[in-house]
Amino acid sequence: MNAHHPLHPADPALRHLTDRELTGLIVELRSEGREFGLLWPSAGPGETNLQGRRLVSIGNVPASTLINLLALLREYRRGRDARP
Repeated sequence: MNAHHPLHPADPALRHLTDRELTGLIVELRSEGREFGLLWPSAGPGETNLQGRRLVSIGNVPASTLINLLALLREYRRGRDARP
């Protein structure tokens, strides 16, 4: 996962994500995003649509959106923590 190379919603790697892995990413996004007001208390692993894309139940966005947002937050934190 890299903020400079976002995942596409149809990336085949996302098809192998389990509900447990998605839940872990959601928990991490909640803790990382709290500082920025990104609060989704009802978020959870969603369904798989007809194209095989994993969805997260925050308006049924692709799992790639969750992962890309988390990558952006991590990149920001690395840059912020690296400053003197």
